[in-house]
Amino acid sequence: MVFDEGGVRFFLLIGKTRAILIDSGMQTRDADRLAKEYTDLPLELINTHADMDHIGSNGNFAEFYMHPSECVNYFQNPERKGFIKPVWDGDIIDLGDRPLEIISLPGHTPGSVAILDINNRALFSGDPIQDGRIFMFGPYRDMHAYIISLKRLETVKDKFDLIYPSHGSCPIKKEAIPKLIQAAEDILAGKIKGSETEVFGGKKVVLYETETAGFLCDKI
Repeated sequence: MVFDEGGVRFFLLIGKTRAILIDSGMQTRDADRLAKEYTDLPLELINTHADMDHIGSNGNFAEFYMHPSECVNYFQNPERKGFIKPVWDGDIIDLGDRPLEIISLPGHTPGSVAILDINNRALFSGDPIQDGRIFMFGPYRDMHAYIISLKRLETVKDKFDLIYPSHGSCPIKKEAIPKLIQAAEDILAGKIKGSETEVFGGKKVVLYETETAGFLCDKI
């Protein structure tokens, strides 16, 4: 099940014994209630990362899955609460005949992860893999780590057929991965000219438009 707020989406996956939300929205504050309209099974939450547009309903969960490296992002706001159940690269969360594999993807944020729905050959990628605009400016972001993560993901692309991002088109094909790698490498090499733009009502960043996605970066 896909919940789309217009600028960001989050997902509900249902197994035989439990269900899980992948992220909890931005403006949405009742993702748990929305999910329970589709299932009576015990409901859990996993965050692909802790940017504000992915944790809108986290306060409704006493605990949730997240990579520990995201603590530096999540707890920068002292009002954010909840017990983090750590997930690590390669961990399996089984919803009941529906195993999900955690794939670590640092770069967009330190603790970004993708969730592989193994039996359905679907990858829920969060923000790093998309055809929209990828935020790579400010603290906690690193283009070098982003490239390394995507190169590693390329080595396991035979495990999935389609990618379900949080932004941009959905789904997209896995052929986007090498294109994003090349685009990021070209940006670092100075081969793509960026243009200054503003985000969040005044912060100046550089937008690098590429064939596959736009990258919003600090000046490189």
